[in-house]
Amino acid sequence: MKYLSIREIIDEAKKNKVKISELVKNEQVKDIKEYNDVSVMTIYNKMKDAYQVMCNSIDMGLKEKCNLKIEQEGGAKIYNKYVNEGKSIFGNKIGSAVAMALAVSELNASMGKIVAAPTAGSCGILPAAIVSIKNIYNINEEKVIDSLFTASAIGMVISNVMNIAGASGGCQAECGVAQGMAAAAIVEMLDGDYDQIENAIAISLKNIEGLVCDPVAGLVECPCIKRNASGVINAMLAADMALAGIKSIIPVDEVILAMKQVGDVMDDRLKETAMGGLAATETGKKLKEKVFN
Repeated sequence: MKYLSIREIIDEAKKNKVKISELVKNEQVKDIKEYNDVSVMTIYNKMKDAYQVMCNSIDMGLKEKCNLKIEQEGGAKIYNKYVNEGKSIFGNKIGSAVAMALAVSELNASMGKIVAAPTAGSCGILPAAIVSIKNIYNINEEKVIDSLFTASAIGMVISNVMNIAGASGGCQAECGVAQGMAAAAIVEMLDGDYDQIENAIAISLKNIEGLVCDPVAGLVECPCIKRNASGVINAMLAADMALAGIKSIIPVDEVILAMKQVGDVMDDRLKETAMGGLAATETGKKLKEKVFN
């Protein structure tokens, strides 16, 4: 799939009178059939496998010990307990999503099995978003899995325009893109229309534009884990605003180009080198010395 804009893929879905997820499945089958005899069900089952890994990563992150080098151990469990005790100012719905995002990100930092969506550093946002919405609205599994095809399409389009690695565009290119993917998935899960999907992506990306990548000691722990937690809130908020009828006055494809331009001019010290930002603080330097003796 070689789409270079969100508008292009939405127009194609409109023309064929299908959801974005349906368009993606059909085009994937068409592309892969050049090499193998596959069906839509084959593609669906592959995505189902990825979804199961996402669910497992949430469970593992909330139950098992995650061996982190510098971050607080068991943050996901601590926050999940806080939410379950009814103490969270967000309540159970949003609070649970935050706990899930923390859990997956902590599992990734301790070398557990996750789905890079679209990167390992941003792996907690999409799973937490779709599982939370599934639980809140009692959505069937097939619809949830279909939403991942929509999310993948958004990630694919953005990656065709800009590099989604933190080393190239900062954290806006990792956690930011994950939030756009998650916002789109949520809107489809809740039967939003094409324009609402477009607005949800744009709003989520605008909220994260310019975020630097400054991992302390070069590890995907601080500030990455907590950014996954804030990322799922942003994705859910953007989707909710779009579903309510809030529009982005800057079209989504212009937002993506703006992100690319920001990433291109961002100082290299702020692009995953651990030479600037939080990594360059006094405490950040001490933590690096602790890790590497």
